[in-house]
Amino acid sequence: MDLSMAQILTPSYLVNYINDAARHKAELRPPRLLVMSCLGGIYIALGGLLALVVAGGATGLLSANPGLDKLLFGAAFPVGFIAVVLTGADLFTSNCAMQMVPWFRRQIRMGEVVRVWCLSYLGNLIGALIAAWAFAYMTGMLDPAQPWTPYLLNLAEHKVHQPFMVVFLKGILANMLVCLAAWQGYSAKDTLGRMVGIWVPVMTFVALGMEHSIANLFFVPAAMLAGLDVSVSEFVFQNLIPATLGNVVGGALLVGLPYAWLYSETDGKVENPTDIDLP
Repeated sequence: MDLSMAQILTPSYLVNYINDAARHKAELRPPRLLVMSCLGGIYIALGGLLALVVAGGATGLLSANPGLDKLLFGAAFPVGFIAVVLTGADLFTSNCAMQMVPWFRRQIRMGEVVRVWCLSYLGNLIGALIAAWAFAYMTGMLDPAQPWTPYLLNLAEHKVHQPFMVVFLKGILANMLVCLAAWQGYSAKDTLGRMVGIWVPVMTFVALGMEHSIANLFFVPAAMLAGLDVSVSEFVFQNLIPATLGNVVGGALLVGLPYAWLYSETDGKVENPTDIDLP
């Protein structure tokens, strides 16, 4: 089969493609990576805002069929993640898996991995908070009269009052699915294929109610701006820390490292991703 005519990259080529992208990201200067990450945080927040308006506004559906409402919430949310992948923004959670590939191949050091993770997380934090304040709160979209405001308050209240281990385990599954979405998105060579590959796993983790640390950096602060009686320390220690740790485990240990080990070598040598027509 002519690989240049294929619509998707094979797993071995995909891992090499991700290896090059992750290694390049580790070489970026901090201001550039921070700006990319800020944009990523904003895009994820806007996807979350869309999901709130669509699912939270469907009050009749919520009372009559909460399962379909969750599906609707999940179906709208991936807009933000699709924007991250297609426009070259940056997301901490997908980096949890991607950076493991060049690290496993000993092309970057663990210090460089941690540097990328920290800068990416910081940028996502800034972007998500900007979006919560400027686009959700200041625009009046979180006014008490809006039908989706109680929906947001209930969502955030539940996120902050779960046991540590429950949030941690939900964080593992959330980022396993997010990183699979990134993997599938990068595997396609056309825009529609990338969108579909991303949409299905992201929709799944959101509809299941899993915990994505960057999405929570929008949902919970937005709810606090809307009047949720939760302190910053409660949010950080009861949700953000266990969700983040779970995201690291789900991305690094369940996606990044297994695929790095499985596809780092083919017939005794590492394949070159530039041998094919990359998207």
